[in-house]
Amino acid sequence: MEDAPPGPGAQIAGLIFAVLLLDPDLAVREANPAAEDLLHRSAKRLVGARLLDVVELDDARVATRLREADARLTVRGMALRCGARATQVNLTVSPLASHPGWRVMTISEVGQGEMAEDLVQETTLRAPAILAHEIKNPLAAIRGAGQLVARKLDEKDRPLAAMISDEVDRIARLVDRMQRLGSERADPVAPVNLHAAVRSAIATVRAADDSGVELIEEFDPSLPPVLASRDALEQVLINLISNARDASANAEAPRVVIRTRFASGLVSNLKLGRTVRLPIEITVSDNGPGIEPALRDHVFEPFVTSKASGQGLGLALVRKLVRDMDGRIGHQRDERMGLTHFRIHLPLAKDEREQV
Repeated sequence: MEDAPPGPGAQIAGLIFAVLLLDPDLAVREANPAAEDLLHRSAKRLVGARLLDVVELDDARVATRLREADARLTVRGMALRCGARATQVNLTVSPLASHPGWRVMTISEVGQGEMAEDLVQETTLRAPAILAHEIKNPLAAIRGAGQLVARKLDEKDRPLAAMISDEVDRIARLVDRMQRLGSERADPVAPVNLHAAVRSAIATVRAADDSGVELIEEFDPSLPPVLASRDALEQVLINLISNARDASANAEAPRVVIRTRFASGLVSNLKLGRTVRLPIEITVSDNGPGIEPALRDHVFEPFVTSKASGQGLGLALVRKLVRDMDGRIGHQRDERMGLTHFRIHLPLAKDEREQV
């Protein structure tokens, strides 16, 4: 006998974005599991609470519109605060014609469900990777010729030949990063002790740091191993912590906080049509001035940087490495607290490629 299709309740429970049923008084009457995760409250605590007592919306116009019983609403890129945590979200409100005053609200984090855009970007990045491969051979020839010339030069002219070799090496390093960014090969994944990887990355940053920025660990020691590449995860964390250190260096009391926690229910859409639970969260936060507003929506794109000497490949590579581990990365700016957060979500080792 063919199984009966799932009912509306099961369908809504399976959605990866938050769904709330609001009554005419803006009290929450139902909430799906994704809403529990996003708002950091159980359904038992949400049901009966007034929406605007649970969340704070940075745009007062949205709160005003919510009080209009028949208002339809679509908002993109709005800051939503729940407790001390602020998240950039997209939000919709749909009135129910059959029940005047009742509404269905959906909330999704900015960046959720953007896999098609990611695939286009991956294809675009392969061209620079191919070009990088073609550049390597002439670079090697230039370096070799520079070394030969250096042997025949007078002592006073040898620094010029050394400069040629140094510049070739610098270009070669940039080419290597371009190749890795466009590579279709992902490092193999295995169970990884998360906190060992985080502490190793922090130690690497500290060893090269004389800025006086305080690096603070706030770990959940109960977290189990994650499914990741140890080398790739450390590289991601080194990049993020170094960027956060540089961003906060001129703050009055510069600090970077690296936090781990269990975030139940997070799900990421993947390329092959499957979904993987991502319950482990790593957050790197700094108290610097934040990313320039014009760049905030593009920080993970290649060749986008606010650093005078940057090439704009660091965060693009970070995003690729995280996606290669079936993870997800995003960032938020909390203007009220003066903090910038980069958050990584990873799968558990024991779940491997659990399908949902």
